Amino acid sequence: QVQLVESGGGLVQPGGSLRLSCAASGFTFSNYPMRWYRQAPEKEREWVATIFSGGGITNYANSVKGRFTISRDNAKNTLYLQMNSLKPEDTAVYYCNSPQGAIDYWGKGTLVTVSS
Repeated sequence: QVQLVESGGGLVQPGGSLRLSCAASGFTFSNYPMRWYRQAPEKEREWVATIFSGGGITNYANSVKGRFTISRDNAKNTLYLQMNSLKPEDTAVYYCNSPQGAIDYWGKGTLVTVSS
């Protein structure tokens, strides 16, 4: 079955960096686009970034453009999110997502807290 497992979250000071990972299994990872979403406390889940199957095309939410970089290693079945210049408003649970036709698969998320 499809599994997505996020890791790499934690507590970081404003201006700091973190790299999130999402280990994928149960499907042909290289065939599908992948996305990162996040959900801050008491807010709706929001899209952060998308990377297409080959890795050459990416899209970002305006709120993270220029600070976050999405990437993938198809040989390792792993999705990444490099987050730089972190702000308190980036505090959220970060989820990886695999849209596969009519079905969206989600991981359980990893918590990122940006605070001094």
